[in-house]
Amino acid sequence: MKHPGFRLMLPLLIFSMTLVRLEAYSLTEEPVRLENPLTEAWLKAHIRRSTPRLILTPSKEKILKQKIKTDPVVRNYYSAIKLNASKIVSQDLLKRELTGRRLLGVSREMLYRMNILSMVYRMEKDPVILKRIVNEVTAVCLFSDWNPSHYLDVAEMSVAVAIALDWTGNDWPADTRELALKTLIEKGIQPSYSEKEMSWIKVNNNWNQVCHGGMIAASLAIAGNDPALAARTIARALEGMPYALQEYAPDGVYPEGTTYWSYGTSFSVVTSSMLSSALGTDFGLAQYPAFLKSADFRLLTVAPSGWYFNFSDCGDRDNEGADITLAWFAAQTGNQSWIEKEKLLLPPASMGKLPRLAGAGLVWLSDFTPLKVTTLPLTWKGEGSNPIVIFRGGENDPHQYYFGGKGGKANNNHGNMDAGSFIFELNGVRWSVDPGNQGYNQIEQTGFDLWGRCQDCQRWLLLTKNNFGHSTLTINHAPFRVEGFVPLINFKEGDVPEATFDLTSVYGGNIQNATRRFVRENNHSLLIEDRFILNKNTEDLTWQMITTADMEITKGGAVLRQDEKKLQLEILDQPELSVSVISLDPPPFYLDRKIDGLKRIEIRLPAYLFKEGNGTIRVRLSAKE
Repeated sequence: MKHPGFRLMLPLLIFSMTLVRLEAYSLTEEPVRLENPLTEAWLKAHIRRSTPRLILTPSKEKILKQKIKTDPVVRNYYSAIKLNASKIVSQDLLKRELTGRRLLGVSREMLYRMNILSMVYRMEKDPVILKRIVNEVTAVCLFSDWNPSHYLDVAEMSVAVAIALDWTGNDWPADTRELALKTLIEKGIQPSYSEKEMSWIKVNNNWNQVCHGGMIAASLAIAGNDPALAARTIARALEGMPYALQEYAPDGVYPEGTTYWSYGTSFSVVTSSMLSSALGTDFGLAQYPAFLKSADFRLLTVAPSGWYFNFSDCGDRDNEGADITLAWFAAQTGNQSWIEKEKLLLPPASMGKLPRLAGAGLVWLSDFTPLKVTTLPLTWKGEGSNPIVIFRGGENDPHQYYFGGKGGKANNNHGNMDAGSFIFELNGVRWSVDPGNQGYNQIEQTGFDLWGRCQDCQRWLLLTKNNFGHSTLTINHAPFRVEGFVPLINFKEGDVPEATFDLTSVYGGNIQNATRRFVRENNHSLLIEDRFILNKNTEDLTWQMITTADMEITKGGAVLRQDEKKLQLEILDQPELSVSVISLDPPPFYLDRKIDGLKRIEIRLPAYLFKEGNGTIRVRLSAKE
């Protein structure tokens, strides 16, 4: 069954084919700049002469070898790296095989293999490992190209080959070294100067971070062969990177969600680490406003269940492995809270396939010296282009309370029509869910325009992207206005924390004013209060909550059941209203993600109920024995 909102959108789609199709395209105002002294002369004067110089240096390597013997976390993680290496050497070499329009899976696998194998070779000097590295590098360097039409692919491949060359290249045959250097220039850096491939230079999202990081890695690797090109490319990156870095301000929120934090931030971390090790400075990247704060954001957005607060195009849940990027943050600050020690001390065989930056991560673990311990706040707000609030119960909370609410706008990169939405967990159950993300390739291969973000674009047909798939307030069954920004206008901490968002701008004139207030009443209850002033365009309002729980409709509300737990939903105003349920399994649109048992709880409010032109709807969610 299709929601009426879909019918309203369908006639508008004929105009969507002229839209930008790349995931990254928005420019922002001028950000705070990084230091940028890069010239060819400066590069020649400051670059470390010996290798390794990318993340790993001779002095860091000496410390690392010692810590493998003495530090249980470093030793355990290195054991897991060795187990991963033993599996890689029996696998086929990589081939230039695209998935849809991407070579990205191959590039990421190469980055994983080179991190793992190059680190083991540095520690063990095993000729079998070295031969495998040489064969892997030769194979990818002989690809016809690294798929510059999707430049993330080039960037990750460039980091992979640069690290392998830097960490192990002195022991390669001369012709392999020459091939790698030539390829980093011809298939890595030079295509980035093609006008049609430069869309990421000053965007404000993960493309900026990943692509500049890849070009810096390649530039530092080839600096001895072509210092002019290397200096020009690094200088360009120092000019461009702040456009993405400013998005962390003021509190560390990553607008694209926590899994994209892990992606974009990991490459900014690699970039900072490479620049520092090779040039003695990262030009202010690590200290960029709110960048270090974002480690708290990453940890706060993991709920007690292991599911993420998965706004924007974020994945569903923590994969239970350590996020090795956090080791860099811990090394920078000495903050033990940012080392996921329990995960890093799991039996190596149980860790499975490690992250593709595991080798670099081992260096960051070795760099870490414990200096302090901080505690994550129980009540937290993060403002910026996608403001969020989080209320938690803490480690000893018997109800495992977790709430995340958000504002923002749909036309953020990877953004959705999810302003005003919330996720809510209690007693280990996620009651209010976000439908999350879905695979890109399958959708793209149908010809569907997934990436256009104009008001009438096809993206908003998807339940994961439009407001009909999120726990928010919808007016006149209409899609949100993509340019409308929902700010956080009030935030109170204390025993009864609360937060208020102004939703007015996403309704495009269908209402005069609308605010949504969230209150953590106690450790087992959440109040959602919507206040609104109607105008002549207001026909009806629909309070929505997305859930996978089973439901029993009761007078003035409903009882939700899941995993032998219960949640009471109470309508505190307009007691004559009743709850209705719309099944979203199967989903309303043929390209929608299928989620077992997904449904939308609705409370429908016709405008005529509010004769004075204003009103309130309050709903309480609370544990039920």
